Amino acid sequence: MTQAKLRSVPELDSLFSEQGPLARAIRDFRARPFQLEMARAVSEAIAGNTVLVAEAGTGKTFAYLVPALLSGGKVIISTGTKTLQDQLFDRDIPTVRQALKVPVTVALLTGRANYDCHYHLERARTEARFPARDDARYLALIDRFARISLTGDKADCSSVPEDAGVWSYATSTRENCLGSECPHYNRCFVMTARKQALAADVVVVNHHLFFADLVLRDEGAGELLPACNTVIFDEAHQLPETASLFFGESVSTSQYLELARDTRTEGAVSARDCAALPAAAQALDKAARDLRLVFAEESGRLPLRMLERHKRYGPALGAVLECLDDLARVLAEQAQRSEGLERCWQRTLTLAEQTERWRSGEDARCVRWVELFSRALHLNTTPLSVAETFREQTGGEPRAWIFTSATLSVGGDFSHYSDELGLDDARSVSWESPFDYERQALLYVPEGLPDPNTPEHTPAVIAAALPLIEASGGRAFLLFTSLRAMREGHALLKEAFTRRGLDFPLLVQGEGSRSELLERFRRLGNAVLAGSQSFWEGVDVRGEALSVVVIDKLPFAAPDDPVLAARIDRMNREGRNAFLEYQLPEAVITLKQGAGRLIRDEHDRGVLAICDARLINKSYGRRILQSLPPMRRTRDAREAAEFFRERAQRDPTYAADRAVK
Repeated sequence: MTQAKLRSVPELDSLFSEQGPLARAIRDFRARPFQLEMARAVSEAIAGNTVLVAEAGTGKTFAYLVPALLSGGKVIISTGTKTLQDQLFDRDIPTVRQALKVPVTVALLTGRANYDCHYHLERARTEARFPARDDARYLALIDRFARISLTGDKADCSSVPEDAGVWSYATSTRENCLGSECPHYNRCFVMTARKQALAADVVVVNHHLFFADLVLRDEGAGELLPACNTVIFDEAHQLPETASLFFGESVSTSQYLELARDTRTEGAVSARDCAALPAAAQALDKAARDLRLVFAEESGRLPLRMLERHKRYGPALGAVLECLDDLARVLAEQAQRSEGLERCWQRTLTLAEQTERWRSGEDARCVRWVELFSRALHLNTTPLSVAETFREQTGGEPRAWIFTSATLSVGGDFSHYSDELGLDDARSVSWESPFDYERQALLYVPEGLPDPNTPEHTPAVIAAALPLIEASGGRAFLLFTSLRAMREGHALLKEAFTRRGLDFPLLVQGEGSRSELLERFRRLGNAVLAGSQSFWEGVDVRGEALSVVVIDKLPFAAPDDPVLAARIDRMNREGRNAFLEYQLPEAVITLKQGAGRLIRDEHDRGVLAICDARLINKSYGRRILQSLPPMRRTRDAREAAEFFRERAQRDPTYAADRAVK
């Protein structure tokens, strides 16, 4: 069948009809007008090699997969997370492919840190010194897995936790990969996965991997993009932040420590007689750790001007550079003894250059800042805008670019998103949700709340949430805009549950992985979960298990964030209104993500509580409300609680289920 016929309106009409192949193959499939309209728009973009920005909720996956799989060209689908990658690869694409009976080949490609590396595993097994007691045992399990696995994907190695630190000894990075010079090149898991991706009709990646390939392409080494006809970004609202990360530059203490570790390991194999090598590596290790210890903070993002408060910072960074220079001199004399030592030498020179560039760099188009983690420090250079760089990517070889998410516009206006990515000529379309929000949901903004930036606010949020939690029988998400507020809210909930004799299971972000917590939440059926950023998006809980979503306040980014502050300053200097043009749209898109956790299908019902009076009493509140689904609204606590009593009266099985829970 020709592409033109496949993309015709009658053909798509039949595919998405109640009697079509999708309906026959997919349980509970429902023909939705917006889904068909979006499929037509995607098909037109693919046929014309144009740019489409498509905002749609539930159902958008099938709307882009059908025309993509029928296009006859090579398609890259990029998602926000590995979880979404797996869902597409394991469930959605096979379902559509089988329904349409199209013989397309599909490959899943993840970052190299997800694949075992035979070379580094061999080095670690014989020479590495491990910081944790379980590392040696875990490494033996990884080694056993690598000998029998066909893919080397660490997600398939169930005997070792995915977050175990020893994985860094058994995987490669872009910096320490030996490439074609590796003795295990012919059986390399990463290269095997890339070969499969290059040969496949459809390749599923994530945003980080896609942009990493873009950067490599600019250096003449990218593989994915040159061969494809269509690029589809799902969860496309994440792209501006991801692009900023990859179009900038970052140097971390973790890179220094990994270089020191790899140098010691390579030296133990290929240069045992060079005592200066491990000594120089150890000096770099110490200097990197000392640089992190300059800062007492557990985590945070610091602007360049704040570094002056830390008097030890300048000398500590200087010490790192001196150690890099010393290590480079020693490695220059030993590099010819092995490919591994040669690579360590090149890495040392690159890190020294990047670190010096960060220390002395001045570029009005970028902002330099420091990010702190519990055991690491990152020196970041971030572009104030990625529009020009990304525009160059979409304006290259003729191909279709599809950007889709449930949250791309502000009140139906796509200008903020399009401006951020330089999508000047994109067609932008928004389709309303198929859900009946007027019937299914209630938006509740409690009265009498204190200012959201005062210490009294979080206790007031919990006080407002408790009657809803009791009325709904648990089944609640409490989404906080900061970890501090989340921890305080969790402690207050725990105390209140004890005081009121409530036995709802109480979960909190950090007790386990996100997937583990969600599985427990669904299984328990009446749990209450307190979460922060991780639970605002990419979380799908359907049915009665989630009936209340409480958002503590409007998710404006902290104005002292160094990147945001620099962007605000630039916009204000240009005579623009940074709040209306940037801060407000960003907050609206984030809020829409959080609100979207509540109603996930036609049968869901629930209350969305936003505990921030600015939604009502600020002039910009109307713009935010226009961007939210068209729910009934109330400020009356009794009416919000009554929502569940009304439901129980209408649906006896719901009341009985709540009583059992």
